[in-house]
Amino acid sequence: MNYLKSNDALGTVNRGNPAESGLCTLCLADCKGKCETWLSSIRGRKMLYPRDFGESTSGSLNTNHVGVSYSNLRIQGYLYGSEGIPAGLTNDPDDCIFPNASTETEFGAEVKTKVKVPFITGALGSTFIAEKYWDSMAIGAALVGFPIVIGENVVGVDQESEIKNGKIVKAPELDRRINSFLRYYDGYGAVIVQMNVEDTRNGVAEYLIEKFGDKVILELKWGQGAKCIGGEIQVNDLDYAIFLKNRGYIVDPDPTKKENQEAFYKHAITSFARHSRLGFTDLDSPDAVHDFFVEEVARLRKLGFERITLKTGAYGMRELAMAVKLASEAGLDLLTIDGSGGGTGMSPWNMMESWGVPSIHLHSKAYEYAKIVKEKTGRVVDLSFGGGFANEDQIFKSLALGAPFAKLACMGRSMMIPAFLGSNIEGAIHKTRKNRVFGHWDKLPSSITQFGAYPEEIFANYYEVEEKVGKDEMRNIPFGAIGVWTLCDKLKGGIQQFMSGARKFALSEISRDDIMSGNTETAEVTKIPFMTEINDEAAKEILKK
Repeated sequence: MNYLKSNDALGTVNRGNPAESGLCTLCLADCKGKCETWLSSIRGRKMLYPRDFGESTSGSLNTNHVGVSYSNLRIQGYLYGSEGIPAGLTNDPDDCIFPNASTETEFGAEVKTKVKVPFITGALGSTFIAEKYWDSMAIGAALVGFPIVIGENVVGVDQESEIKNGKIVKAPELDRRINSFLRYYDGYGAVIVQMNVEDTRNGVAEYLIEKFGDKVILELKWGQGAKCIGGEIQVNDLDYAIFLKNRGYIVDPDPTKKENQEAFYKHAITSFARHSRLGFTDLDSPDAVHDFFVEEVARLRKLGFERITLKTGAYGMRELAMAVKLASEAGLDLLTIDGSGGGTGMSPWNMMESWGVPSIHLHSKAYEYAKIVKEKTGRVVDLSFGGGFANEDQIFKSLALGAPFAKLACMGRSMMIPAFLGSNIEGAIHKTRKNRVFGHWDKLPSSITQFGAYPEEIFANYYEVEEKVGKDEMRNIPFGAIGVWTLCDKLKGGIQQFMSGARKFALSEISRDDIMSGNTETAEVTKIPFMTEINDEAAKEILKK
């Protein structure tokens, strides 16, 4: 692990213990700072460099050579050459500068979805924190130009939605989330809607295609890295818990039982947990899953969906192979493979700690299986890797580890932080907006006021957003969306710097040769050679001449 609780060089501090991503294990919406992602959400590219330039020197801790994780992959740099020079430029040093490295990419089988930066959000579903901060995240994603995923159960938990004859006929919360993104959509990115067992039963696909057509991408869900059971939320309102129970969800403890209601009134029980169902419980073999999946994709195609994706979790190798093969065979547009370790919603703590295959192990095998499918059939589904990514080095490493199949890095909690932070700043500056934006602060803390008292001072990229939307429209942009833009600009700049150092000026040129293992254990798992073994024979030939 290369993350300590504080980083003196960057001036960052984690309130709690840092996970592999660099985020605290428990990320609070009211946090006053200041981990690297938190600070990057307002200071942007400034966070690419150590602080106090001109008054300090800095050196690497070099702590990332123990164990097996993404931290133990290192990025190659080369002395000469250049690949993927953008059209209209040459390999002249005046053109081969890092701002000219293109972070644009695309994914998809028949219909290509264009993306300006190589990441996608994790699924932000029925959790209340996703609902509260959706506008910040969705508007930010649309402005920057990357895909955002509406997670499972959004329709089912919406008390204003209407289900008639077992099918959704009114879904105001789902409509709000889609339209929030589409208002600022300019041809890059996408809004993806995820379906689980309950969503399929409720006819979410039919509702979407009738109301939004090809403006949305549909995502089938096999699981996630945070837990090996269905989606969960926690509710602290008895009437709402009963509503969810009556709508067909599993609610624990049962809110309709008299003894549990009495315990709630006496505060012995203070909340209820809503659970989703497991899928495929009536299937007994990979062949049975294959047949069911092929039929379901065919049904969705017949409804009119041109773009369909699949999300799978940190299952074992058999299930991983099934996901890669079936997604490729069905002509899906993207397969997101989520490693174990964390999530954006509610997951049992010890389940997050103990279940499933860690990200780097899972992604290494995904590359291996994708290569087999490619060699056998000539085509493999585009991949997205998720599981603890927050910084530009992690994004680059995931793309290189899965190259040429990996197109995007899936980022969950890290993309929620700028939404939290921006909302807190907006609520503190504009008291009348506090409840609307779900701000937690009564006033700006010193960790913010050191940069200024107004958004124009606080957010390094404020005027870039204003340039894009115009001064009049700026009043409708949540501060959280400005935070998303600012964080993404920092990530983009960092990715461009790594790309140029590797002499790759297009994402499509990134390969597994651009990373190396920092220890032999990581080399064994990833099949990425140990750093001193790479080009060792070529080096010796140079010396022998």
